[in-house]
Amino acid sequence: MSTPRIKVLIVEDDLLISKRYQMILSKDQQIECVGCASSGYEGTMLAALNKPDVILMDIELEDKQAGLRATSEILNYMPDIKIVMLTVCETDDTVFRAFELGASNYLLKNMPADAILEAVKDAYYDRSSLHSNIAGKITREFKRIKTTEDSLLHNFHIFAQLTPTELEVLELLMKDYTRQEICELRHVEHSTLKSQINSILKKFNKRSVQEIVPVLRELHIPEIISQRKRNLKDK
Repeated sequence: MSTPRIKVLIVEDDLLISKRYQMILSKDQQIECVGCASSGYEGTMLAALNKPDVILMDIELEDKQAGLRATSEILNYMPDIKIVMLTVCETDDTVFRAFELGASNYLLKNMPADAILEAVKDAYYDRSSLHSNIAGKITREFKRIKTTEDSLLHNFHIFAQLTPTELEVLELLMKDYTRQEICELRHVEHSTLKSQINSILKKFNKRSVQEIVPVLRELHIPEIISQRKRNLKDK
């Protein structure tokens, strides 16, 4: 009994690239090209009609996110299909988003024929074949997210220890008010404000306000504080 051939759908809007993939696939007896699409919408339709085993999916089709949207929709309804993303350039956020959606692999369009065939077969047989630089991108993105989460939790823990006065002072500092302006707004002496800021720095284990404010802004702490205040007022 002959082994069933791997059914592959090509979703690529560049006709020359699509033809190249068809030619590459046609030379392998284990693979059958079951269709070609030039848009995310058409790719989704052909996936439903032809039920391929593997899809070679361009990321930028009718727009820059079309391939990712098509991937999300296809895997939502046909989770057994393996999708290999194709692109002309690599960015960390796009790589991570593709794998987050469930893509099996990620290849540059100019990869040699044997690499494309290998990626198709690896996807079909559930073999891990991530190129080292792509695996590194995913690792870095997970590390970045983990670091941000840890930092957010760490800073919220410190926020819980701030007094209402210290919280108000910190909020004004994050809004770029000068110390003089803060003293005038809060009707306090410079010595009082200095003491309050020193208390804040001690709790954050930092030596200057400049070490705290950029981190809190990156974590969107000012917006979180404002939302919390609005919620409290609405109650």
